[in-house]
Amino acid sequence: MAGHSKWANIKHKKARADASRGKLFTRLIKEITVAARLGGGDPNMNPRLRLAMDKAADGNMPKDTVNRAIQRGVGAEDGANYEEIRYEGYGLGGVAVIVDCMTDNRVRTVAEVRHAFSKHGGNLGTEGSVAFQFTHCGQFLFAPGTSEDAVMEAALEAGAEDVQTDEEGGIEVTCAVNDFSQVKVALEAAGLKAEVAEITMKPQTTIELSGDDAVKMQKILDTLENLDDTQEVYHNAILPE
Repeated sequence: MAGHSKWANIKHKKARADASRGKLFTRLIKEITVAARLGGGDPNMNPRLRLAMDKAADGNMPKDTVNRAIQRGVGAEDGANYEEIRYEGYGLGGVAVIVDCMTDNRVRTVAEVRHAFSKHGGNLGTEGSVAFQFTHCGQFLFAPGTSEDAVMEAALEAGAEDVQTDEEGGIEVTCAVNDFSQVKVALEAAGLKAEVAEITMKPQTTIELSGDDAVKMQKILDTLENLDDTQEVYHNAILPE
């Protein structure tokens, strides 16, 4: 089950996204609040909340902060009423980009997202213009050196759909969104700790950029990532490190 090399590119993306602890905490608080509002405050009954709380623990977010976000979500505390919005657009060379936002001001957010695209040569598209190029799925990434046999056995027995190893030895496991929690539990029970464990929009094909196009594309992604209302940015670009 060999796949093309993606480990370095994914590590690079995650490092940039999580570089600012303050920004990471803000995103997690929003996600915990919305998850609790939509599915209740019990993580055992709310997989989305459980995932958000796991990410908060990985990011060393104080438990009091997590609990306050849950209480805001279930209505026990006052707070902003966030709504989820997805924007789709194109970068350089036809690169497809999805921007998931949480906002209390839709007008402000769409203006900021449109400006982020247009400032560096991209453009905001319409709903559905690029989403078909991605697969909504659970994804686990294991660092090179992890036992492929161990990952494959645990993952496939738990219902994962695919296991791929890239040229550098990084291992990727994908599964259906509804199977994410059970696959995560099975992998951890086998002593396998993923570097990345998330529900994502995985591109079905990729576009490799270089030179000036790659520089401009990175500027678009950086600008989108740094918007206050951005939760996640997905794209199908392969960029030089």
